[in-house]
Formats: sequence, structure tokens, C-alpha cells
Amino acid sequence: MITSPKITTATDITLVTLQNCPSELSFIAGVFEKIGDLGVDVNMISLAPAHGAYTSVSFTIADNDLDKVLSFTAELRDTVNVQVIVSSGNCIISVYDDGMKNTPGVAARVFTAASTAGTDIRIITTSAADISLLVTAADFPEALKAIEFKFRRGDRAR
Repeated sequence: MITSPKITTATDITLVTLQNCPSELSFIAGVFEKIGDLGVDVNMISLAPAHGAYTSVSFTIADNDLDKVLSFTAELRDTVNVQVIVSSGNCIISVYDDGMKNTPGVAARVFTAASTAGTDIRIITTSAADISLLVTAADFPEALKAIEFKFRRGDRAR
């Protein structure tokens, strides 16, 4: 049962999506090894299901690390024909509670709260005890307010 989830935020976040990536795990591992070698911290990662020999991977970094990653992704574009899509100026809202592990419907509550605020969600990652949403900076204040209300004051019983 969820008692009082911890809601944290991060601002100035860039979403990088690499489309048309080789789907071999060794390629994906190499991408993140290189990003790590550049001294760039990656927060959220989402890997799309493979379509034949190709997949897409999205990840978030701090806006101020974008220049480091762009030099590397330019190499990928030129050598492997990976398409790079970048969206800067986003924010992360994370809802964490150990009680999520055995509480069905928590994701629905987070998504319902975000939808009531008309939030443009760019990417979602989850674990057994955490749900993180990447939202546009324009939608951030209202989305955060709606999620906090859903868990702190309104609809606690559900």
C-alpha cells in the first residue's frame, strides 16, 4: 500500500532518440559505453522492440551535456546511418514508494493525474517502485501539481 510517495523532479533535461539502430545488444552496450566515456550521466532509457535487425533507443541526459553527445551521435549517423532526434528543455517527474511493489493501479493514477493537466509526455520509465515521466518544460508546473494532488491530498485511498 502506498502511504506517501516521494515525488522528485529534475529540470533542463534532453531526450535523445536513436532510430534505425542495429538491434544487437552489443551495439546498444557500445553506445552507452561511449556516452559513459564522455562523462555523461544517463537517467532514463527506453528500448523499443526490435523490428528485424533494427530498433530505437531513447535516453535522457542533462541539457548541458548535449554537445558531448551530439559529436558522438554524428559519428553514428555517418557510420551506421542512425537517425538522431533531440528534444531539449524537458523535465522529469518521478514518483517513488516501496509500497508500489504490491499495489496495482499506481501507474494509472500517475497517468490520470498527468492527463488531467493535459501533459505532453515524451517518455515513461518504470520499475517496481518508481514511475518517471519526461514532460515538456511548458507542461511541467501543471503536471507536477496534478500528480502531487493525486497522491498527497486527493484520491489517497486508491
